[in-house]
Amino acid sequence: MLENSAFRSAFEAADDLVRQLSASAVKIVFAESCTAGLASALLAQIPGVSAWHCGSAVTYREATKTGWLGVSAEDIAKYTAVSEQIAGQMATGVLRKTPEANLALSITGHLGPDAPRDFDGLAFVGVAQRTQDDSVTRIKRVACHRLQLRKPDRHGRAWEAATAVLNFARQSLLSERG
Repeated sequence: MLENSAFRSAFEAADDLVRQLSASAVKIVFAESCTAGLASALLAQIPGVSAWHCGSAVTYREATKTGWLGVSAEDIAKYTAVSEQIAGQMATGVLRKTPEANLALSITGHLGPDAPRDFDGLAFVGVAQRTQDDSVTRIKRVACHRLQLRKPDRHGRAWEAATAVLNFARQSLLSERG
């Protein structure tokens, strides 16, 4: 069972992210695999988020990643779906598919149990940002972060991963302003 501090931490991250999105007038979108939409669902609990939250593509399976987001099947075969390369492609893919969004975050990982030993609790978060220069809109920055989830069970790891996604979004907005 998940302890109250994990719930509190997740909701505080969501609340703070909504304040930052509002202050910077940034719209956000997600591409979630291992969290199955939990980061988006946490954000959706905050009043007023509809002005800034575009949605989430839950791309749990490899074929969905390639079909919905344009992730390279060749890269999945080469790097696996749980990799920095795929997290980056997921973030850029969902940002391309969501013209009103300025910021995209993705997550892919193995929550366990029964994950390959080297992948158990491993996740990657992708961050992509859009810039607009006159009439040209393009993705200006992509970053990826490796996470080793610490919770011992799948449920705890899902909450840990979703909270991390929200925190990476917050950090991204702070670095843009800073």
